[in-house]
Amino acid sequence: MSGLTILADDNIPFAREAFGTLGDVRLSNGRQITRDRLLDVDLLVVRAVTPVDSALLSGTKVRFVGTATSGSDHVVGADLDRLGIAFFAALGCNANAVAEYMTAAWLTLARRRGCPLAGRSVGIIGAGHVGSLVAAKARALGMTPVLNDPPKARASGSDAYRPLAELVECDIVTCHTPLTYGGPDATYRLLGEPFFSRMKAGAWFCNAGRGEVVDDEALARACGSGRLGATILDVWDHEPAIDPEPLARADIATPHIAGYSLEGKVNGTAMVYDAACRFLDVAPAWNAAAAMPPTSPRLSISAAGRDEEDVLSEVVSAVYPIARDDEALRRTVGMDSAERGRVFDQLRRSYPVRREFRQTTIALTGGSAALMAALRGLEFGVA
Repeated sequence: MSGLTILADDNIPFAREAFGTLGDVRLSNGRQITRDRLLDVDLLVVRAVTPVDSALLSGTKVRFVGTATSGSDHVVGADLDRLGIAFFAALGCNANAVAEYMTAAWLTLARRRGCPLAGRSVGIIGAGHVGSLVAAKARALGMTPVLNDPPKARASGSDAYRPLAELVECDIVTCHTPLTYGGPDATYRLLGEPFFSRMKAGAWFCNAGRGEVVDDEALARACGSGRLGATILDVWDHEPAIDPEPLARADIATPHIAGYSLEGKVNGTAMVYDAACRFLDVAPAWNAAAAMPPTSPRLSISAAGRDEEDVLSEVVSAVYPIARDDEALRRTVGMDSAERGRVFDQLRRSYPVRREFRQTTIALTGGSAALMAALRGLEFGVA
């Protein structure tokens, strides 16, 4: 199409190729998108680092905003409604990537600690796109998921969804909620002293949802008292200039990249692109599947005489070495706030290509039927 101008975050893969079929594409660092840069822009495509509200959009030509992310708390929907601007969020685009992140984190920490995952209970706060896939991965590892999701509990009437208070008895608790500030299910500071002080002694706490869901001081006290056995944190208060104390204290700490598989990112591009095409009433002319680089890695593993969870850990670490991401962020602990923030953003912008488990086939020898079932449950191909 001619005459349209699209501004997109330059961290969105294939943004120029996809949205270039709709008009002229400009790319920008997401933190540098300002109102002045939008005065003649028709479509705006962002990621989570760009706050989108009336201050950004008033007086501009923007009539469609898409966020190529699962979360949309950076967008003030009421402001867009008042301005008559259409909005689309790529809900669930990177859900599988986050579930694979949790799989890698659990297996890595279990291997370090010498404690098996099988038979452990995992409380999942938020059972939407991400949480439901985290539950599936947990089952593949022999764990028992306990789901907490009040809106789903009310809508379904099912006792499969348990009250938050019950999750304090779980061996692992992991948080995958959106960030919301109002209503009966507000999640801002949802997890504080009342929750952490009652958690099972030695339990692990994980957060790959939003940092503001957690009261950092209460989490620090739970860690300092020895009540918590470990923390796995991918999201933080005050990103990108995060507090070095929870970073130094965490057992696995990463720079908000849980959903950063290539598949997850490209899903976000494709979902927003398709929504823009619907908004403009044009047929899509760009295909995400055709744009993806081919891959068919094959990993040979001998499982004869080995602990099956060790085999799973080796396989997952070979495909996604989460320790690399942890080490990269941990090097920022001694930096001043401004430099830590700069490196935090740079780690996200220059994140290495990470493909999802389903792209890899495992050539397994000496493995049991249970091990093959676990690998398939994690969505690896198995030869």
